Amino acid sequence: MNIQAEFPPSRDIVYPESDGQPMADNTRQFECITTIKGGLDAVFLDAPDVFVAGDLLWYPVEGDNLIRQAPDVMVVFGRPRQHRGSYQQWLEGGIAPKVVFEVLSRGNRPAEMIRKFQFYERYGVEEYYVYDPEHELLDGWLRKEGKLVEIPELDGWTSPALKVSFKFSDGKLQIFGPDGRPFASYVELVQQREKERQEKEKERQRAERLAEQLRALGVKPEA
Repeated sequence: MNIQAEFPPSRDIVYPESDGQPMADNTRQFECITTIKGGLDAVFLDAPDVFVAGDLLWYPVEGDNLIRQAPDVMVVFGRPRQHRGSYQQWLEGGIAPKVVFEVLSRGNRPAEMIRKFQFYERYGVEEYYVYDPEHELLDGWLRKEGKLVEIPELDGWTSPALKVSFKFSDGKLQIFGPDGRPFASYVELVQQREKERQEKEKERQRAERLAEQLRALGVKPEA
């Protein structure tokens, strides 16, 4: 006769999808976060196994909903690109985010940034970048021998994982994709498309004027 012991069901642990904190403290910080996130989405547009998220709570330890962090932008390799309420690492094959970006605001305190650094170092982030848009400062760290080691020079640096490059022009940071195109905000992309449209329209009008001149000379441009 088999007797199976009965155990009380374990207490369900809730992993909140919000920490009650705003995504950004000001418009500049928000625009930087969305520009970086959107640029990385474009870089990995054809990579279904690269997950890019902004302000998403990451829980690295099953059973502890107090160990968590919400990076401004994080990139995970080897996980499907799909919607999530949070990133619970044990449900994601144990894969930690490989690259993390934090964009500073005046509300960030040194102690807070130290805690974030320690969290990312402990839980497996391989590249960590902190950008201060107000003062145009960028700091970065790369994992070596289990520790995040500071990257000494970031002007001209290319991320080993992302293949994006960081360059300063006139004192301002620009991030370039592997194709050499700079990351841009949505408004900048719209302006760029409008500029291209206007240039194509000018070229069309020029070609039309040339065709009219040829016809006036008795030449058929269609021929």
